Formats: sequence, C-alpha cells, structure tokens
Amino acid sequence: MNKGFCKNLNIKSKSERELELILNDIVKGIKRPDLESAKKMQERLDAKIKPIRSLGVLEDLAVQLAGIQRTAYPEIKGKAVLLMAGDHGVVKEGVSAASQELTAQLFNSYLSGVGGINVLANHAGAKLICSDIGMACSIYPSELMVNRIKNGTDNIAEGSAMTREEALRSLLTGAKVASDAIESGINILAIGEVGIGNTTPSAALITVFTGCSVEEATGSGTGLKKDALKHKCEIIKKAIKINKPNHNDPIDVLTKIGGLEIAAMVGAILEAAYQNVPTILDGIISVAAALVATRLNPIVVEYLIASHTSEEKGQLKALKYMGLEPRLLLNMRLGEGTGAALMFPVVDVALKIADEMATFEDSGVTTGDF
Repeated sequence: MNKGFCKNLNIKSKSERELELILNDIVKGIKRPDLESAKKMQERLDAKIKPIRSLGVLEDLAVQLAGIQRTAYPEIKGKAVLLMAGDHGVVKEGVSAASQELTAQLFNSYLSGVGGINVLANHAGAKLICSDIGMACSIYPSELMVNRIKNGTDNIAEGSAMTREEALRSLLTGAKVASDAIESGINILAIGEVGIGNTTPSAALITVFTGCSVEEATGSGTGLKKDALKHKCEIIKKAIKINKPNHNDPIDVLTKIGGLEIAAMVGAILEAAYQNVPTILDGIISVAAALVATRLNPIVVEYLIASHTSEEKGQLKALKYMGLEPRLLLNMRLGEGTGAALMFPVVDVALKIADEMATFEDSGVTTGDF
C-alpha cells in the first residue's frame, strides 16, 4: 500500500511551518534496508556456478535491491526517470556558454519524445516524467506549469536563490512527483534535470557540504573555456561569501545557493527512500541533490545507486564524500538523467543473475574453494 502523499494534498496552499512538518515526517520515516534480506540474497548468489563474489557490481546491486525491497527475491515492476526543470538567475553572470531559453526548448523536446533521455529511457523500458519546477518563461499548454514554484531562481551572486518556503515547496513537489510515480506501480527511479546554469549552484552545494575547494567542485558545464571557467569559480565564491549558508542546516544551504529543480530532486530522493524505492543518480546536479538528502538523513545513501562518472569533476568529490562509487565510465556530461537511465539494464541483469543462473547443486557442477 502506498504510504506517501495524500493524492489531494495541495502543497502550494501550505504554510512554511506546515511544509517543514511534512518534510520532517518523510525524513524521520526513512528506515534502514533489511539486512537479513540482503544476507539471504548474497547466500543465493554464493550458491551460483561461479567463484564467490565474482560478478562484482552485479552482486552488489542485487544485494542492495534485496535489502531495499525487504525480500531475498526482489523484482523490478516499473521504472521511471523523473526529470526536473528549472532556470537560474546566476546565468546573467556569464557562467554558462548556453543561453537560458535553451532550458524550455530542451524541455519541449523531451515532451515531443526526441531528446537523448527519451531514447535511453525508451530503450530501458522506463517511463519519462517531466516536471517544470521553475523555468523562467511560460510554456504551453499552461497545465505543464502546474508544478512550477516560481519563474526561475534568483541570482545567487546577489542574494539567496529562493526563500526557505520556496525551497520547501519545491522539495515537496518533487516528493509528490515521486510518490505519484510509485503509486502507479514504479519501484525504481532515476533522476535527471534540465536547467541552463545549474552546474553553478551544484558546485556551490558540493563545496559547502564536502569542504572541497570551489575549483575542485567546478567544471565547464556547457563548455566554458579557461578564463570563463575561472570567472565561474569566482562567481561561486562570491555566492557562498554573500549568502553565508549554514552547512549544519541543509535546507538553509539549498535555499541560499541551490536551485528549484535541485530541491525537487532532493524531495524525490527522500520520498523514494521513505517508500523503500531506490534512486539512480545521474551527474553532478543529481549528486548535489543527493548530498542535501543524505545530510537530512544519512540512511538515504543506502537507497542510492551511482550510475556514471561525469565529466564534471565535482560529481566524483560528492560521490566519494557519500561513500558511493560510479559504475559506468562513458565520458558523459549531457545530464537529463541519461547516465542514470543506462543503469536500468544493469540493475535488470543483476536480478536476472539471481533468478536465472544455475546453482552448483542444480547443475551438478563441481564446487571448490574459489
């Protein structure tokens, strides 16, 4: 039975205090995966006709899924990529090689089914769910803007990205999107995003949460060259300096130097963990969101699956900080959830090994100390 959001809950009508209470219920309701189910899955795998632990990451994934689903016989019933869209006021500081109108143009391409994420999600048999959380311009029909919190974040180089209430509203909107997907029968999620300029707040979040330098967290985004990249680092330093985010309060950090679509991804991650559903991470933006989620409740990391090694170097800093390892090396930096979608077939085959590979006992293969 779905234990997530009430179907008729109107997040936009709630006060900041009410939003805080709803978030706290989700955060406190996240329980550790079941160790006994994970142990039994490993025993199943150890009985297969292979050396112990010889299938590496495939075994890790099967064991993780068993713990999350609380059964030694987990199964994937439905998959979805949750793609959150938002714009960023900091773009006017020259931190992106692309113009802001590209966000809405790309969003419309996903709705038309022609984007890179469409191809990869379709191949994996996953549904693509696109949500406008905070794009800057109007899109049509207006129903597509039903989840929009505001028309883009404010410029973090001049002040806070949003108010705390807006951050909470965005976060819980993402949680509602995840809850609706889970209620429809989906039990594994991937998260992605679109938002020109969003590697800038992501690098800022990673800097504050991990303690690494701005330079270690910041990449070229849409393709910035040397001087422009240096300028981007200076803008991030300025944003952190003027906003003074409190690293002991993850929502404060998200409010001051984050993004609307990043907040929505935080909410989706939290809600999925609350409902015993794993989330596959994509590149630097989704990993920055995961940092916020794991700071709200460290147990969340046990529900996360890292996908690929992004070309954005801050992603690896954040993954290492959370104790996660990327599973694919494909030199990707597109975003959209494309790297995450590529993990769906890997997860599928991990469970097929557990379900379909023969055991020593069944096959008559000679066992040994290997």
